[in-house]
Amino acid sequence: MGVGGISYFCAMANNEDQFKKVVSHAKEYGYIFASSEIYDGLSAVYDYAQNGVELKKNIREYWWRSMVYMHQNIVGIDSAILMHPTTWKASGHVDAFNDPLIDNKDSKKRYRADVLIEDHAEKIYQKAQKEIEKARKRFGESFDEEQYCATNERVINYLAENRRILERMGKSLGNEDLADVKALIDELEIADPETGSKNWTEVRQFNLMFGTKLGASAESAMDLYLRPETAQGIFVNFLNVQKSGRMKIPFGIAQTGKAFRNEIVARQFIFRMREFEQMEMQFFVRPGDEMKWYEYWKKTRLNWHLSLGMGAENYRFHDHEKLAHYANAAADIEFNFPFGFKELEGIHSRTDFDLKAHEKFSGKKLQFFDPELNESYVPYVVETSIGLDRMFLAVLSNSLQDETLEDGSIRTVLKLPAILAPVKAAVLPLIKRDGLPEIAQKIIDDLQWDYNVIYDEKDAVGRRYRRQDAVGTPFCITVDHRTIEDNTVTIRYRDSMEQERIKIEEISEKMKETISFKNWIS
Repeated sequence: MGVGGISYFCAMANNEDQFKKVVSHAKEYGYIFASSEIYDGLSAVYDYAQNGVELKKNIREYWWRSMVYMHQNIVGIDSAILMHPTTWKASGHVDAFNDPLIDNKDSKKRYRADVLIEDHAEKIYQKAQKEIEKARKRFGESFDEEQYCATNERVINYLAENRRILERMGKSLGNEDLADVKALIDELEIADPETGSKNWTEVRQFNLMFGTKLGASAESAMDLYLRPETAQGIFVNFLNVQKSGRMKIPFGIAQTGKAFRNEIVARQFIFRMREFEQMEMQFFVRPGDEMKWYEYWKKTRLNWHLSLGMGAENYRFHDHEKLAHYANAAADIEFNFPFGFKELEGIHSRTDFDLKAHEKFSGKKLQFFDPELNESYVPYVVETSIGLDRMFLAVLSNSLQDETLEDGSIRTVLKLPAILAPVKAAVLPLIKRDGLPEIAQKIIDDLQWDYNVIYDEKDAVGRRYRRQDAVGTPFCITVDHRTIEDNTVTIRYRDSMEQERIKIEEISEKMKETISFKNWIS
């Protein structure tokens, strides 16, 4: 094996180790627990623990304030999880909400065929990126990446092969040619990721919706589905919201909430679960204006992600080769998770498919009278849809770091964006006597009106700092004997570990400078 191959597998191993640290850290510090763990858990179902529920709430609120409060033409709703079953016939989920699955005959493991192919294509793409990075280091400031990619034969071949694979897969899936999907897996010699076996079954489709029943008896019960997405609750309420809110095109309806999919290949911790939460916004526009708004929301949503400071290099757009039955354009914002670039958010131009389908199946008109055009029409829709759980994982995995300090010791720190941190400040009395705990409690009594703050007196103060670093708390406020003399405290900053002496009455304003929504989003 060449040096390039060795370095590639070393990088894969390091990423896998990092991911294991994330999973372990999430449990140890009260972020995520396996659901029903005392009964050995339930596959691909997780509970958000005391810190996890706060981080999740803060992500949801950051999205909601950005999407709803900062746009005068976007409002929110909260639709029911259970909907009339015809909803899912109209939306196409009953007939077309399938995943292409393939089994390995030797390992007995089941995989999504498209994911196997995408992962193979991603490895080829990463080879091109490694060549580019090597050239960048070699040529320094004089490096012209565009020219290099256009002239280096190895990079050209890697990128062309990546695109060929994805285009063929997209075409085959679009034509429902599952035999060609299987043929592509065989031609690429894709092996079972766990065992290396290439002994595959044929590819077949599997519907992902969970069925349930509504009614007092088995004989009279109505067959229902747990919703596989939140978008349809917005579409069926389009006219209600438009009329009651006197909304004018263009306008949006936002929603967050649980959705359920019977994922056969649930994996990678909370990245793909059977019960998950979405944050979606459907933006209703004039027919013909959809591509203008599609580009607008691509840019706007990427800027929202970048506002959290998790590194522009960790995001990229991926345009869909295979479009869903309702779309005329679609792109994903992908994030660099420990297991590679994967979808974090989707921006889709859904045309007028959804509203027209619900018109057809319900017999009700779902149109907007446009006074400027003096005509009625079914609006087109541009959708932004982000997985809250995936965003949680992106934030958690990006923030977890091990730092080597000047004295050679290792500090584990969770550098969460401060606005998202579960606990904003820990108030620490230096010792548990001499009136210091009482002063600390008074500080908490004042701060807790505006922030989630905690009191911590256990262990030496240095050890408490380390504990709060690992939890992700941005500020530690230490009350000592000098506090009694001059009403000042030491405020310690998580990321820099720098300490500053300030007046007690200045604490809230000092925290606000770092945590203010306006300072983050503007």
